[in-house]
Amino acid sequence: MAKHLRIFSLGGNEVSPVGMRDPKTGKSINPDINLQWQRTIDTCRMIANIIQKFPNDLYVLTHGNGPQVGNILLRAEYARPILHPLPLDICGADTQGAMGYMLAQLSNELRLRGIDKLVAETVTQTVVDLNDPDFKNPSKFIGTTYTKQEAMDRKEKDGWEVKLYGTDAQGQELWRRVVPSPEPVDIIELDVVDTQLRAGMIPISVGGGGIPIARVQPKVVNDEEVYECSHGIVFKRPYQAGQEPVKVYSGVEAVIDKDLASALLGKMLIERARARNEDIEVSLTIFTNEDGAKLNYKKPNQKDLRQLTLAQAKELFEKDPGDFPAGSMGPKMKAVIKFLESGGTAAYITKTNLFDKTIEGKAGTTVTR
Repeated sequence: MAKHLRIFSLGGNEVSPVGMRDPKTGKSINPDINLQWQRTIDTCRMIANIIQKFPNDLYVLTHGNGPQVGNILLRAEYARPILHPLPLDICGADTQGAMGYMLAQLSNELRLRGIDKLVAETVTQTVVDLNDPDFKNPSKFIGTTYTKQEAMDRKEKDGWEVKLYGTDAQGQELWRRVVPSPEPVDIIELDVVDTQLRAGMIPISVGGGGIPIARVQPKVVNDEEVYECSHGIVFKRPYQAGQEPVKVYSGVEAVIDKDLASALLGKMLIERARARNEDIEVSLTIFTNEDGAKLNYKKPNQKDLRQLTLAQAKELFEKDPGDFPAGSMGPKMKAVIKFLESGGTAAYITKTNLFDKTIEGKAGTTVTR
């Protein structure tokens, strides 16, 4: 009988609640740590419900980190006069540690239900290709908004790429920093995740899409093979003609889409299982704020997409990308397509509390091969 591996891709909002407003002032609230803990435990309990219902299945958790990285960058802005800025690879590592620790409290909830499974967070590095077109034309907005002049000042002083983001209520231009969002091509800690799964653990992996790294190409200097990495780090070894370069990696200023990274993780775990001749079915569930994908989103003729085949999903995605915007549903549909093309059994886009109804076909979006 085939094993079933369920990959759950959680949004950053599954740890940090969104849309909260002060009842007196109406202003938005940036959730403090206590509020984030409460949201996280609510999420853990919903996941525990699923695990309790399907106790023999295997599970991997992945997560976004948008709100959390935003907070780190905001703190860095306020601390500019006295503290150094933080590069995005370090921001990603920070959030993986903190959010992994919080989500790993799922172990406590499972033990209370008599399910002895260790939830193991792993700081994960994800490889990207420096030739990815997004490095030439960065597309991912991050951080706070600026006036045009402020944005140009940061571009000159800090080397930022900046783009027009929109306008405020008064019609004034809003500018933001943009960074590359390249596609993931490899996951360094795959062996760790695979080993954890085989040991009966629940891994937490590729948090925030993974820490973005790229392979470093060596230079030959004075009979030495030299690998120049970021932050002034240099690795060397004696040069010998014809020897294969070492796989040396270094962090890059980028943000990786967590759903595309989750799809890649699924693909690689499927390949590992097949290499061992294991009979395994793998599903990917992308948890988000919406009850599945829609056509004509937020228009009078909005239509729920409840059941799709892979062919139908590809046709819709390629026919009218406007139905799946780049900043929201687009990467999710792209991840679903890539995952199923790589051998995944089924993929779901839904809210955490609608999982049961989604697998019954009554909520969310289900895409099958």
